[in-house]
Amino acid sequence: MSFSRRDEILTVNSETSSLKRETKSPTFTIGVDDFLLHGKPFQIISGALHYFRVHPDLWADRIHKARLMGLNTIETYVPWNQHAPQRGVFDTTAGLDLARFLRLVSEEGMHAIIRPGPYICAEWDNGGLPAWLTADPDVRIRRFEPRYLTAVREYFEQLLPIISVAQIDRGGPVILFQIENEYGAYGADKPYLQALVAMAHDLGITVPLTTVDQPTDQMLDDGSLPELHRTASFGSRSNERLATLRRHQTTGPLMCSEFWDGWFDHWGEHHHTTPVADAALELDSMLAAGASVNIYMFHGGTNFGFSNGANDKGTYKSQVTSYDYDAPLDEAGYPTEKYHAFREVIGRYSQLPACVPASATDAPAFQTPFQITVPLTDVREKLGRWRAFEHAPTMDHTEQYRGLCVYRTTLHHSADNIARSGILRLAEIRDRALVSIDGTSVGALNRDNRERAIALPAGDILELLVEDLGRVSYGPRIGEPKGIIGPITLNGEELVHWEVLSLDLTSIDGSLFAGIPTLNSDPMGPSFSKTEFTLSASTDLFLDTSEWGKGIAWINGFNLGRYWSRGPQSTLYIPRSELRTGINELIILELHAHAQSTARFLPRPSLGNTDY
Repeated sequence: MSFSRRDEILTVNSETSSLKRETKSPTFTIGVDDFLLHGKPFQIISGALHYFRVHPDLWADRIHKARLMGLNTIETYVPWNQHAPQRGVFDTTAGLDLARFLRLVSEEGMHAIIRPGPYICAEWDNGGLPAWLTADPDVRIRRFEPRYLTAVREYFEQLLPIISVAQIDRGGPVILFQIENEYGAYGADKPYLQALVAMAHDLGITVPLTTVDQPTDQMLDDGSLPELHRTASFGSRSNERLATLRRHQTTGPLMCSEFWDGWFDHWGEHHHTTPVADAALELDSMLAAGASVNIYMFHGGTNFGFSNGANDKGTYKSQVTSYDYDAPLDEAGYPTEKYHAFREVIGRYSQLPACVPASATDAPAFQTPFQITVPLTDVREKLGRWRAFEHAPTMDHTEQYRGLCVYRTTLHHSADNIARSGILRLAEIRDRALVSIDGTSVGALNRDNRERAIALPAGDILELLVEDLGRVSYGPRIGEPKGIIGPITLNGEELVHWEVLSLDLTSIDGSLFAGIPTLNSDPMGPSFSKTEFTLSASTDLFLDTSEWGKGIAWINGFNLGRYWSRGPQSTLYIPRSELRTGINELIILELHAHAQSTARFLPRPSLGNTDY
């Protein structure tokens, strides 16, 4: 990896690890009052842009638009679980090529802040912690515990070499490195934080280390160490919150490293927005006070696939596919009213680029009929294999860490050969189960409604299609197992001898339908449907899901994410890079029933009703 900047002094070649010294090394340090870039005061005006939520072909576009808004820095989390879906794997290809992302930041003339966790929250599945790690009952996460720290060390040994060569003193853009994430809201284990600091230094991190916490006395005390620079996270009452931070960070620059300019959405709720004028006023207050800021989010992006997280503060709430966040740059990468308002504010404190990004234009609007529909039951053996278990296992026990799986058992008849019926009861479901008997749907059990029992008619084969709707990303329920928790009983008697089929839904394309008889009408129960359509040029599209029930969509094999009639989101964003000139293929897995036999594409996205 090499970085080329006008003010850089070292050219780094990652293959030879050689450094070509040209002049004095650039520096980024923390002074008595300010951040110091090359020894001179520097106010960080940053925006959050998660490379893992944006198609890699669009990284350069989003970074460029950040600079045009007046930002000088890009901040990103690093999702451990996305890079390491299994232990011993560390994927840095395509949309996980962090080195390329940092190179693009550098080429735009901007700096970078890295927040690698190991826990990130980010409304991301499991807060970024790998489920293979949290599935181990002996692991105690986010604390000084040997098994956990061993796994973190393995992660850092893969990740930190990528970051270390991209630091400013080695010619790269990285100026700050965060330790953990809002740790004061979770724990107060100082040896744990010290272990993370030691790992960072041991693996080559030389830029200043920071922490972030909400500005309360307890969180700021518990979440940091004396040698780490404290920053805060908030979205309002900036002067008050900065004053609280100053009591705990008595010297050095003040920084809000998460200025919440919007919010995330849950299924079944309204689409969250924040008033533009209020957000701009808060930003102005911080910059006027000389504080540095990281706007969370500058551009939210999308929770493609099954990457969305969830919250559980008494009621489980799954987050939607869109991570638009009411950010200055919307989910499709276009400037909003908030973008222009923030740009005007930033222009009072620094020089702005002359041009601004183009406004959004309508995407192509059209519809296409579904040409093939097949029941899930006809193709599911192509997506996995059955495994036998005496008792109903968790999904984690089957090593299925995201998505859906099928549980199946045979109901034994009574002594007089009468098929059994009665009340089916699950000790707990995480997070949703579609119940069927002999292939006929009985109903759904939803975790958020605390539904655990259903009347079961007489029959032979009981099946549960179980969906993990996203792992909790914040609070004490991080790391909890998914699927069936505890026994399944019929009339109080535990059902045993289960088979489980884990469905691989990472990429679905037309080959799934090969050799399968097709139907002309919608079948009863979950089914796959396919359509093809032709484009004269690649372009962003917005898939209308408002007339469908619940399911998942793929475009040319790429998993776009979930849809659900609960709303508020009723379109799925399709990035132009996943579309092609000529024939394109759309496949959906509808878990309930189609209200329409066609797929419609709209000129603009719909994220539902808004509320402040």
